[in-house]
Amino acid sequence: MSDADDVIVNRLKILAEYMDELRIYRERATSFRVYQDDKMLRRAVERALQVAIEACLDIGRRLIALEGFRYPEDNKDVFQILAEEEVVPRQLLPSLIEMARFRNLIVHDYAQIDDARVYGILKKRLDDFDAYARAIAAYLEREERAHGG
Repeated sequence: MSDADDVIVNRLKILAEYMDELRIYRERATSFRVYQDDKMLRRAVERALQVAIEACLDIGRRLIALEGFRYPEDNKDVFQILAEEEVVPRQLLPSLIEMARFRNLIVHDYAQIDDARVYGILKKRLDDFDAYARAIAAYLEREERAHGG
């Protein structure tokens, strides 16, 4: 893949922006009660997580297409393929699959969103997004070096 693809680079930037926002929201949510009582904060967190996950999926789908990896059956499979192809570390896969499940919940079952689950992701799982972005960047660098970039 010559030069990191524009779509991937753009989505990595979007992901970084949303992670910055989520860290601000995490500081603002000093407790579950504070989080639960602030409707605007809850909605902002939910939307930021949704967009961050969508960016991860876009990156994955684009990389799969560019590299000619097998076609993903669904969102979870995007991350499965990236692990199979050693783009992302296997130990990150359970968290990534959970991201895909959460994205489906937030998009399709929005009336059933569990505030405690979202709060838990906000407080404990943001590093998974960073690990994903680092793995993608490292893969792009390896590919560029391998192809004389």
